Amino acid sequence: MTKTPASGGTGPGSAWAPLALPVFRALWIAQFVSSVGTWMQTIGAQWLLVGHGAALVTLVQTASSLPVVLLALPSGVLADRFDRRRLLIVAQFAMGAVAAVLAVLAFAGVLGPVSLLALTFLLGCGTALMGPSWQAIQPELVARDQLAQAAALGAVNMNLARAIGPAIGGVLVAAAGAGWTFAFNAVSYLGIVVVLLLWKRPRDTAATGAEPERFVSAVLAARRYVRHAPGVRRVLLRTALFIPGAAALWSLLPLVAADSLGLGSGGYGALLAVVGAGAVGGALLLPALRAVLGANGILAAGAVLVAVTLAVLATVRVPWVAAVALLPAGVAWIAVLSVLNAAVQTRLPGWVRARGLAVYLLVFQGGQALTAPLWGGLAQGAGLRVALLAAGALLLLAAATVPLLPLHDAAHIDPTPSDHWPAPPVVHEPGPADGPVLVSIVYRVRPADRAAFTAAMAKLARSRRRTGALTWGLYEDAGEPGRFIENYLVGSWAEHLAQHHTRTTVTDRRAEEAARAFLLPGTHPETTHALDATTGGQSLGI
Repeated sequence: MTKTPASGGTGPGSAWAPLALPVFRALWIAQFVSSVGTWMQTIGAQWLLVGHGAALVTLVQTASSLPVVLLALPSGVLADRFDRRRLLIVAQFAMGAVAAVLAVLAFAGVLGPVSLLALTFLLGCGTALMGPSWQAIQPELVARDQLAQAAALGAVNMNLARAIGPAIGGVLVAAAGAGWTFAFNAVSYLGIVVVLLLWKRPRDTAATGAEPERFVSAVLAARRYVRHAPGVRRVLLRTALFIPGAAALWSLLPLVAADSLGLGSGGYGALLAVVGAGAVGGALLLPALRAVLGANGILAAGAVLVAVTLAVLATVRVPWVAAVALLPAGVAWIAVLSVLNAAVQTRLPGWVRARGLAVYLLVFQGGQALTAPLWGGLAQGAGLRVALLAAGALLLLAAATVPLLPLHDAAHIDPTPSDHWPAPPVVHEPGPADGPVLVSIVYRVRPADRAAFTAAMAKLARSRRRTGALTWGLYEDAGEPGRFIENYLVGSWAEHLAQHHTRTTVTDRRAEEAARAFLLPGTHPETTHALDATTGGQSLGI
């Protein structure tokens, strides 16, 4: 991953460089205000349920995160098919309306646990809708070499809000009631709406002139891409190993504050503020940490730090000791998430970026949604101390797997569209939905290079499948050793044209060049395209 030098300025290598860009800066400020409102509401919601048992308290996190599990991939499809700016505006208005309903019910004194969790779930649906779009517009706001800084600043934003929002929310709940936290949250969405309305977003060049994908086809394309992208899969695996244990910190902290430390809502808000302050400090340290530890070192050290924090929370009963222990947890949280977020951003091409990020968000939020009730149930059944120590042990196990399952080096990955394939000459232009399309390519290779060529073609096979191939095979002519035929099937003519013009990246081109380096001198690949004759198509010789 790109290492950025530590700098206090806003030069190109500075951690703060993206804030020099007006649109990024305006959205960052608006997001901060909205995040403060979200954390204030979280305090209000969790504190309303503290007296109803550990399991019910942890369900607030589940209600917020579960919609991402259910809706992340469909939301990613929408973000890749439609205008992301408009989707974000719709999501902000919808979440503001739900928060307003929460405030009205709270002020009327009729907000019970069921309605609170149901409306929290609806807010989570809005978050699920906006998540892929929000992540996918980041490369439109900053240059590729600033994506790591932008990811870190996004984490700073969230954690700075965590440092301020809970403290304000705790005081507000104690002084005036939870309804006011919901009311502030409802208003906080308006800032993002204003900035998005003023943003003159360039036309999505990736979609220009392209046939819109059908919904189901788009979902299947995302699944194929992730399945055949080892770098993306490894990021998802590292996320899945870190999140379940780390999620216990957020889901069990209200119980630690109330039961172990004897704190009220204001004290709980102060503990969250300490985590947020640690995270802000971690963002400042991130360039130095990258230089010293590297991406994989940060993943291992971050898991260990959070595990130690959980062990301290399980054993101490002194608030200031718990607060000191939460500082490094904030540093670890922002460092790990910044590494994972930047890793997935830099590995995804534009045509599938929102869907790929949706899968990442699904793993991230799904890990929290599915494990939060488990930690709550364990705390209620076996005790809070047991739950905290179990989560810490899980994180130590995750740290131990980093040397065995590290993030892949991204230096050789370039997701920039290549568009180096010539348009296939055809006698009759097929319709976009015509297909499937069989692509056959003949290569002539020296028999002595057979093993090296087939190894290079195995890497090219992943490229074909990522960009749309349903099936792929490589065959050697039994009557002419060294003559190889590559066959792959694409679902429709529109998808194959997308392979030609928008889906094939510089990384894919390099894989092709590596395989073609073994061709006999003076020969070149011979390509044919054919449509399924049983569906009325006709063979298209090239």
